[in-house]
Amino acid sequence: MIIAVDGPTASGKGTIARALARHFGLPHLDTGLLYRAVGVMAVRLGGDPDNPDEALAGCAFDDALLGDEHLRSEMAGGLASRASRHPAVRAALLERQRAFASQPGGAVLDGRDIGTVIAPEAKAKLFVTASVAARAARRYHEMLSRGEQVTLEEIAADLAARDARDSGRAVAPLKPADDALLLDTSDLTIGQAVQRAIELVNSRTEGGISARP
Repeated sequence: MIIAVDGPTASGKGTIARALARHFGLPHLDTGLLYRAVGVMAVRLGGDPDNPDEALAGCAFDDALLGDEHLRSEMAGGLASRASRHPAVRAALLERQRAFASQPGGAVLDGRDIGTVIAPEAKAKLFVTASVAARAARRYHEMLSRGEQVTLEEIAADLAARDARDSGRAVAPLKPADDALLLDTSDLTIGQAVQRAIELVNSRTEGGISARP
């Protein structure tokens, strides 16, 4: 059972994907972390994530980097959006993601092209979205809680720029799969969004699937 969860930054897709993985007892992969690691590694090597060759060099990151809290920062997210535009970078990470998706028993993956490119065979595909205003407010409060000094306007502008890059890239653009179910979380609490996601996943399986203990 493969569950694909796609959507833009701060839509809630990561939280929902982790909750689905816990509910159904499946392993989870946040594919965005891979691209964040590439962007951060490219910079640490003295490169520019906007340069295809220098971004590709960032794909040689050590797995230990995936546990670095810096990857959760806004800076790392911006670097990921820039590095992920390059076809060579996406190709370099493709098999790694597909291998995770195809493991026995299934998996939950979240990202921007899971249902369209990484696991088009996924039985349950969700496209999680929310308005820029709702997403900016969430990210603003999250960053303030970490002691980061930002303005709501800066975050909204950054999200809009990322959306444009992610949706406009030539390879694997951010878009719903033709058979994805839409989940707009703009006006939902976390609990409501997770419950709705579980319902949507079960609607795509014959008789639903049971949560594992």
